[in-house]
Amino acid sequence: MSLPAPRTPDPLDAPVLRWGVLGAGGIATTMTTALLEGTRQQVVAVGSRDLERARTFADRFGIARAHGSYEDLVADPEVDAVYVATPHSEHRAHALLAIAAGKHVLVEKAFTRNAAEAREVIDAAGAAGVTCVEAMWSRFLPGYDVIRRSVEEGLLGEVRLIEADHGQLLYPDGPARLSRPELAGGALLDLGVYPIHLAAMLLPDIEQITAVGTLTPLGVDEHETISLRDASGAIAALSATMSASTATIGSVAGTTARIELARHFYRPSELRLVDPTGRVVDTWHADEADARLGLRHEAAELARLVEDGRRESPLLPWSETLRVMGLMDEVRSRLGVVLPGE
Repeated sequence: MSLPAPRTPDPLDAPVLRWGVLGAGGIATTMTTALLEGTRQQVVAVGSRDLERARTFADRFGIARAHGSYEDLVADPEVDAVYVATPHSEHRAHALLAIAAGKHVLVEKAFTRNAAEAREVIDAAGAAGVTCVEAMWSRFLPGYDVIRRSVEEGLLGEVRLIEADHGQLLYPDGPARLSRPELAGGALLDLGVYPIHLAAMLLPDIEQITAVGTLTPLGVDEHETISLRDASGAIAALSATMSASTATIGSVAGTTARIELARHFYRPSELRLVDPTGRVVDTWHADEADARLGLRHEAAELARLVEDGRRESPLLPWSETLRVMGLMDEVRSRLGVVLPGE
């Protein structure tokens, strides 16, 4: 019994696109590093509402053009694809801005605030004939394909239980956006989206969902525990918190074996295949480069899709992005979280 090899193409082999980065914060820095050091992609422009901030970002990475507005960035004729790296509350508007300019878009997770906004973006991309992908990097990583193949090929038997937790000590003294309802803060859209995506990848017909949690004084979710039940009878036990550091491990347990995802389960990490007696029978290790440059895989996927004339990824199709957003809508409904403007 052994883990299968991933089918993930080498990001260095992806066709080259010219990228514009919309936003100049932390995740934009991580993506730009991954693009420039882990692929052959070109980053030709960056846009921010603060021109000086855009220039500082551009100088740091040797990017040719810095724009002082998002409108100018998406209008740049040298840009083929836009990476949307702004807060969740702005994803819909900024994705639509790029799509209206005829640009392909890679939209940072969570894709939007809710399923209705996600549908609007996806419909616009379809009408414009551009490629649009949710930047949920975990689902494009080689390790997740090892998991996917293991389930597809019956290595685990029938999947019965998926467990995953994601807790980081980010509140109340972390990024201000996480505590602010107007920026779609809270643990779910930032952290809980990861365990939900893992479960959704392996449970195609989720028919029941329950959730309990605690809200902050401003009304965003501080933490939650989520249970999902698939039509097959398999269940998922998931949790997220932004006020404590947790083990951030996961497991996928079937009738003949389980896969354990080491800390941090959503990143490139170690996978262990464990038999029913608890014996580790095989181990898979992520590429060392992916530990720092893992976001390169989602960008390479978008580049391949554009080259092939495809609008959505088979690894994370539009229907799946909508399904995950719908699941998170249901969780927020059960917790009583309503964001401004919804």
